[in-house]
Amino acid sequence: MQDHAEISGPGDQAAVERFLSRPESYGLPHAPVERIETHCSLIFLVGEHAFKLKRAIVFSSLDYTTVAQRARACRAEIALNQGAAPDIYLGVRSINRGADGTLAFNGPGPAIDWVVVMRRFDQADLFSAMAETGRLTTDLMRRLGAEIARLHQATAITPGFGGQAGIQAAIENNRRELLRIGHLLDGAGLDALHARTSAALGEVAALLDQRRAAGKVRRCHGDLRLANICLFNGRPTLFDSIEFSDDIGCIDVLYDLAFLLMDLLVGGMPDLANAVFNSYLDHTGETEGLRALPLFLAVRAATRSYALAGSAMRHADRAARQLAAARAHLHASASFLRPAPPRLLVIADRQDGAAADLAATLAPRLLPVPGARLLRIAAPAGTDGILAETASVLAAGCSVLVQGGFSTAQERQAAVAVAQAARVPFLGLWLDAPPSDLRPGPWVHLPRGANASAALETAEWLLAEATASTGTSAC
Repeated sequence: MQDHAEISGPGDQAAVERFLSRPESYGLPHAPVERIETHCSLIFLVGEHAFKLKRAIVFSSLDYTTVAQRARACRAEIALNQGAAPDIYLGVRSINRGADGTLAFNGPGPAIDWVVVMRRFDQADLFSAMAETGRLTTDLMRRLGAEIARLHQATAITPGFGGQAGIQAAIENNRRELLRIGHLLDGAGLDALHARTSAALGEVAALLDQRRAAGKVRRCHGDLRLANICLFNGRPTLFDSIEFSDDIGCIDVLYDLAFLLMDLLVGGMPDLANAVFNSYLDHTGETEGLRALPLFLAVRAATRSYALAGSAMRHADRAARQLAAARAHLHASASFLRPAPPRLLVIADRQDGAAADLAATLAPRLLPVPGARLLRIAAPAGTDGILAETASVLAAGCSVLVQGGFSTAQERQAAVAVAQAARVPFLGLWLDAPPSDLRPGPWVHLPRGANASAALETAEWLLAEATASTGTSAC
């Protein structure tokens, strides 16, 4: 079947839209057909399936103005998404016009358009909808972090993209788009934001190029937001990867993850962001790259800001809500570029159950966002390795919360020494009866049974009072 390559504007899709709106077209004459409009597509839901039509549009990052371009985009979407969602993405169908002028799927005559065929899922199972109804859990987000890590490790390395140049292009695109709709955002410090973002890029430019050379730039999802994740057959499932732009899809893996983290943080879900963050790092071992995370979060928030403002211009019925969200994302973008200094918190316990629960509760609340890297020492022999990782994460600007036994003075002194070397505040919380040789100073006994709020209050007050030299000799 040859693709029809003539220009096909929005008006030329009217017949296709009418065809897709009729249940008879699917052999289901009595089934309702639901229609969903997105920025780039029209989706028709009927029976157990969804049929996604690319709109005949052109933007700076995509061009769907010809049938041939839409056909390629449909095939690319299937190829990119079947790895993450093979049970959702089923294939591509042509819509053909017969000699009598009637339209049919995969019929005789020339193809006048194409659709992606997907298995339908309940819209209530979108993670964006689940967030609104309180159905997202830390366990589910840990599973999501593991799934994202698996996909990142399996996808193609793309060294021709990303690096310093890739983020620079994203920053400049944000600036252009924000200036275009700046009047809607009350001119909210756009020049200052651009200057701070460019300065932050300068600080990690060499790191970004090193990561590209090391294979950290890959064919990623590109639009990893809650709205593009669903719970399908009980599994967190990514869908709707960016197929229309290699510049958007071929990016640093942490830049891909940053979109989801930003979405959760701006949405007021720091505990879920921290769960994804830690699960992803558990499966990838990322450390030094975390130095770029504040920049990645800031760029993602600015991108989302202009997208929301643009949507407000097109949808008057929800303009006020979307403009408020756009301003919130712009404010968040600036705040991400001013990260709080890291700190090291240790929770020691002879029986790790209570300590593990307390650590999981405190980690999301330690600044800077997305909270502390949570590391657990499984056995005394693992202390050296965990503390070495702790040092790397602190050097990257992230806080660390270590949970383990720390039963010997040598282990406790080693933990304090890591904080001293990194010049960050240190606090050790001891649950249960402390060891007889525990010396006062940076270690504080927290009675077993103390609730999380009390523990957090203690930790925050002591960490605020701590200095880089805290605990020079105490262990």
